[in-house]
Amino acid sequence: MLSAYRNRRAARNANKIKKPVDVTVDPVTVPELFRCPISLELMKDPVILSTGITYDRASVEKWIYEDGKHTCPVTGVALTSVDPVPNHTIRRMIQDWCVENKSYGFDRIPTPRVSVSSSQVSEILSMIVSMRVKGNAEGVRELVVKIKDLAKESERDKRCIVSHGSARVLSETFEAFSCDDSQENASLLEEILSGLTLILPFDQEIKSGLGSNQSLRATVKILKLGTLSGRRNAVVILKELLSSDQTKLQEFAMVEGSIEALARLIKEPIDATTTNASLLAIYHLVTPSTSFNQKKTLISRFLELGLTEKLIEMLVDCTRSVCEKALGVLEGLCSNDEGLEKAYANALTVPVLVKKLLRVSDIATEFSVSILWKLSKYEKSAGGEEGLAMEALQVGAFQKLVLLLQVGSSLKTKEKVGDLLKGWNLIRGRVECIESMDFKNLKRSF
Repeated sequence: MLSAYRNRRAARNANKIKKPVDVTVDPVTVPELFRCPISLELMKDPVILSTGITYDRASVEKWIYEDGKHTCPVTGVALTSVDPVPNHTIRRMIQDWCVENKSYGFDRIPTPRVSVSSSQVSEILSMIVSMRVKGNAEGVRELVVKIKDLAKESERDKRCIVSHGSARVLSETFEAFSCDDSQENASLLEEILSGLTLILPFDQEIKSGLGSNQSLRATVKILKLGTLSGRRNAVVILKELLSSDQTKLQEFAMVEGSIEALARLIKEPIDATTTNASLLAIYHLVTPSTSFNQKKTLISRFLELGLTEKLIEMLVDCTRSVCEKALGVLEGLCSNDEGLEKAYANALTVPVLVKKLLRVSDIATEFSVSILWKLSKYEKSAGGEEGLAMEALQVGAFQKLVLLLQVGSSLKTKEKVGDLLKGWNLIRGRVECIESMDFKNLKRSF
């Protein structure tokens, strides 16, 4: 009887439960007219090319500017203009369609911001030239800020600004105001450098203007006394100038306080960008491209400023980019006996160099091998007692060098590795080699 009662109650409860209603929803298909012919996705910023076909701006600008193709993606016809024109009609149709199909997950695409026009850029640059002639530093500064803001808006605006010769106008303006030491001009010059960093790289004409004696002196002054952002922008510009012109290296080195200002950016770092740019600038000053006598003088000045010790300290723990550049500079500083003596005397030099072998990059390995090779030669010429070799062997250098011969490297590096192994092999039996953690699973054949 109890069982029958339970069955009747279960039946009543079952009848109270509403059964789900099967609803079939037809999927919404994006109209072909609203799809970009390149990406086949719904267009967010439709633009028309000179051939009359509409594309999504992001896709067609990648086609034109990144891929370097000046033909219509659909027809293959050469474009008479590479500047896409907004298709407002199609955009409004897409927006209306998105609103109608919002329940299917289509959000209304926002109306794109109007990009800067060629006439606007030309007008701003003309006003900069006009105010420059009048000596109106504050007026020029406001216009430079406007140019900077436009360049930051989008890649499209930046391309427009660059294509109208903004770098030339800014570099000429920098040179024109660099002869005045007033505080107002100092602020303007920092603003111009900030704008120039946004439109890198420069052609040779721009580099020539920024590399004039007057401009270099103004840049070095900012490097020494400017704000943190001013010093950062100054060294980024200098790195660009010094990388391609031998005469600029000499002229920069002759400016009072230039070497000290660069070394200070390494010893008192601001950020990664500044450190990388400073290391590259110093690298160009101490590498073989510099004349021997001048290079020797520059190396001595950097050594007096304690750059060797700072570089080795940085190498203990740094990013790959900084590591490569720091090793390059250290290798340059080890170009003469004075530099080798500094590196040889530092207790961290050998362990740090061995640690970087085969762990960072090919270029870092080559620099490390070159420095170890130079130090080994220096020790022999100075009548050393094989202390460097013993220390290198203890931290696993022999195994790494043998492996380096097997995995491949440049011919010069292989020759240096061979020289090191020949000398170190004679004393290897007297040293208890500590296996490097990098090779804990490596089976040695010796």
